[in-house]
Amino acid sequence: MYYIYIIRCHDNSLYTGITNDIKKRMKEHYYKTKEGAKYTRARNIISLEVLWTAENRSEASKLEYYLKRLTKIKKEELIKYPSLLDDERYTLQPNITLKQCLEKSDD
Repeated sequence: MYYIYIIRCHDNSLYTGITNDIKKRMKEHYYKTKEGAKYTRARNIISLEVLWTAENRSEASKLEYYLKRLTKIKKEELIKYPSLLDDERYTLQPNITLKQCLEKSDD
């Protein structure tokens, strides 16, 4: 399973990415580790705005590419109304927050 996400930074910019481990990836972005994206290392992330899952990397990469080509206005619209992405290849995950991703896990 792959996750496709949009996160908001303190300067109100949006970053789009994919991962197969959402908790690990959010920690990399939030704590600005060397594994995190250069973009988010230069900014503080404040929220996980929207999250979808896809069955494989190929499908996840297609959605990431699509999202990265959208204007900020279109991304904001999709964040507000995620059902606008009407594609059976992707499943919206509305109940996962940045805070949950950053919590210490027992595993």
